[in-house]
Amino acid sequence: MRIRSVFSCLLLVVLFNTPGSAAPPLARATFAGGCFWCMEQPFDELPGVVSTTSGYTGGQKVDPSYDEVSAGVTGHAEAVQVLYDPKKISYEKLLEVFWHNIDPTTGDRQFCDAGTQYRPAIFFHDETQKRLAEESKKEVERTKSFSQPIIVPIVPASRFYPAEDYHQDFYKKSPVRYKTYRFGCGRDARLKELWGKAASHG
Repeated sequence: MRIRSVFSCLLLVVLFNTPGSAAPPLARATFAGGCFWCMEQPFDELPGVVSTTSGYTGGQKVDPSYDEVSAGVTGHAEAVQVLYDPKKISYEKLLEVFWHNIDPTTGDRQFCDAGTQYRPAIFFHDETQKRLAEESKKEVERTKSFSQPIIVPIVPASRFYPAEDYHQDFYKKSPVRYKTYRFGCGRDARLKELWGKAASHG
């Protein structure tokens, strides 16, 4: 009996430490929606989202700094990269939250921030994300209550450069400054105008 018990224990150890029993891989989603300070919180609040990272993507400059991106000389956009568990939250849900946190009717600006570095965009990481993003965009165009067209591009993801540490989780680190900026930029007022009760407020 003791031999059988030991064998059973060893079998359990092997089963729970085989590659097939490892945690499922996480997925990435990348979105640009103007100031990245304001795009972290809506995703952070979602069950299944592991982390968000503010950064720069879509441009040509290698290892850009915030000052360079802000000057509009790098081709990069401020963006957030979302690490999530696809078994707990779908990419479709992330897209829904993205739309309700941006103004999709403007190209090279978001709210009070103007320039290509503040352009909205969906950066897809594979063909499935591309298809789902295109379907989501069509659904927004079909159901929107405003008359302006949707002009958010859906483009392949390129190298993502994390922003400086002081930008990460800015809404937590400097809540007063964050809320002052957000209110002064008119973000929430415009989101409510566009999306009504569906608008997310950080």
